[in-house]
Amino acid sequence: MERFKKLLMRIDMTEGTPWKKLAIFAVPMIIGNIFQQLYSISDAIILGRFIGDYALAAIGSSMPLFFLIIVIMMGVSMGVSIMVSQYFGAKDRDGISYTVGNGITLVALIGVVMMAVGPFLSRPLLVLLGTPVEILDDSVMYMNILLIGILGMAYFNILSGVLRGLGDSFSPLVYLIVSNILNIAFNFLFIAVLGWGMPSVAVGTVLAQGLSSLLCLSRLMKMQDTFDMGLKYLRPKKEYVKKIMKLGVPSGVSQGIIAIGIMIVQPLVNSFGPMVIATNVIVMRIDGLVMMPIFSFSNAMTIYTGQNMGAGKIDRISKGTKQGAILAVTVCAALVAIILIFGRFIAEAFTTTEEVIDLSQQLLRILAPGFLALTLAMVLWGTIRGAGDAIYPMWAAIINTIVIRIPSAYLFVHFLGRPEAIMFSMITAWTVNMIFSIVVYRMGKWKTKGIINNAKNDS
Repeated sequence: MERFKKLLMRIDMTEGTPWKKLAIFAVPMIIGNIFQQLYSISDAIILGRFIGDYALAAIGSSMPLFFLIIVIMMGVSMGVSIMVSQYFGAKDRDGISYTVGNGITLVALIGVVMMAVGPFLSRPLLVLLGTPVEILDDSVMYMNILLIGILGMAYFNILSGVLRGLGDSFSPLVYLIVSNILNIAFNFLFIAVLGWGMPSVAVGTVLAQGLSSLLCLSRLMKMQDTFDMGLKYLRPKKEYVKKIMKLGVPSGVSQGIIAIGIMIVQPLVNSFGPMVIATNVIVMRIDGLVMMPIFSFSNAMTIYTGQNMGAGKIDRISKGTKQGAILAVTVCAALVAIILIFGRFIAEAFTTTEEVIDLSQQLLRILAPGFLALTLAMVLWGTIRGAGDAIYPMWAAIINTIVIRIPSAYLFVHFLGRPEAIMFSMITAWTVNMIFSIVVYRMGKWKTKGIINNAKNDS
């Protein structure tokens, strides 16, 4: 029991050895994200084995569009998380309370609008993306179910972000594991036992995410020693709404630009037919096993930077960024090696189609070196964003997507005429992203962007 209580203790990252605090904080997020990917993989395995490759393709075609629709709420969640971490570092109780309350209200307002409008847009947009007619109906149904249940997913994102901002990365891990186990059980029941078909996967996701958000809320209600929950904090307050949007809108735009890029490139994937679409789903699922730990370290750097920015410890941020980058790149290299060695065996779990398995392995080999560049970029952007500067990461997303990723994808496909060309465009964009992040970090303007002006040098 005592060990469990220690795990639930919040981590103050303004003290102690930076890399140790980052590792302790990031490990639960990495485990959680791996579980999240295992859930996604299990979804794909159940679909591929019990329904077929077209079911995988239906999910692959609809997810970029769904991602685009929810990016505004993702931005709000990011803004709230950064603000909470800075106020936590500054020990500002009112600041945390109003940020959490106003964030909850904003997500509710945005979510209701998306639930009402989203289902009317899904089919026209999927048609616009060139979704093959064989999978169109399933893609539309899958996305509409997710949209109708979007509040559960949105609140899990924002409330787990608040918990992490307060230094608790263990509770969201527990709730995510519970959610994923339930999700897998629902999907097996709905598809393998009841035979309800591909769209029922979305029902399992909605139910499990809703439960996760309730568990996060229950945990937050027990943190009254740090902040307050009540109606007065839920009422929008201009000062806090403005700060949330100042951080959240650029973050949402960044995610939206990336989603738009994926949507614009999706017709290229679709043009190669359902088998390549199914292959792309498998590659992206396996790719997620590396990407999620990368994002975990990036998020850990955001919270680490936010807490130290709030405490005014600028020198400690720089020290932690260097140590965090070394730690993240080392972990990423190990994961890339595992995927290169066992990639084919993992792909075989999804499908028995040799063509899909062979192409999956080939695409993963192409992507492998790009992960290291992306890791360094994400760590640096995590620091810059945590300091309160969301503008440069937004411009990085715009440049890498609009100027690099999309044009290079179409050029490479035009000249090579093979699906491998799409992977080459991703590596090109990741490399440019790394260079841009290094330049911006070394410029140092992020050091002046904190929402609390109490900066001091403290290593």
